[in-house]
Amino acid sequence: MPMQPLAGVFLGLACLLGIAATGSVFELSYGEPDLGVLTTRLILAACLPGTLISLLVAIRLNKAS
Repeated sequence: MPMQPLAGVFLGLACLLGIAATGSVFELSYGEPDLGVLTTRLILAACLPGTLISLLVAIRLNKAS
């Protein structure tokens, strides 16, 4: 079954947000983050639910009716 174009956009967004969340975790765990602690925590707080929501939307859009 081919992927719907909009589902691909949401899947790509989920990937980008997941990478940003992973980078934020590493920045926070290895010392002083480049962007500062508060900014890095805000990025992490926004990316974690964003990743899950984007992934679920992509799955639902591509689900066969």
